[in-house]
Amino acid sequence: MYLAMIDVLTGAGLLKYPLGLCSAAAIFIICERAYALRKAAVMPQDLVEAVIAGRPLMGGRHTVLARIVDFAEKNPNDEGAVKAFARLEVNRMQRGVPYLDVIYAAAPLIGLSGTVTGLLRVFSQISPDTGLPDPVAFTQGVALALSATVIGLSIAIPSLVGAGYLSRKIDNYAAELEVLLERIVRRTQK
Repeated sequence: MYLAMIDVLTGAGLLKYPLGLCSAAAIFIICERAYALRKAAVMPQDLVEAVIAGRPLMGGRHTVLARIVDFAEKNPNDEGAVKAFARLEVNRMQRGVPYLDVIYAAAPLIGLSGTVTGLLRVFSQISPDTGLPDPVAFTQGVALALSATVIGLSIAIPSLVGAGYLSRKIDNYAAELEVLLERIVRRTQK
């Protein structure tokens, strides 16, 4: 198993480096955003309940919802500014997620270019005398050439899933914030 993985990486040639960079970036973005977008960091339940009930806010001062409430309290009669600030906070939650879109589009293409160059290398080794390739070398060469595409797809699929999950989570938070925004604006206008 371990040797097969080494063979796959070897078959990717120099493209294993940009593919490795794509993989590391995707893992970092997915993990960092999943941690940053947990409920306690965006909209803790006790803070949501305090906004809904009109109670004084306690705790959660470094969360997205708390920053919006603080901004609303500092700008009590500027509903447009509060809504713009809330949109800015939603935009901050999306940080890094668009890069996942680039990764899941680019990784298979990088892998495909590795496959094409690998196949060119294999077909260029056809004997001019017989017009036939060495069957063993040909089979091994084709298998290794396809390894770049396998690596690219194995990076793209988790990136696509991660981007979809994180985007949906941000959309849900944005919808909840929009509902709470009306209460926050009313609360500061009193």
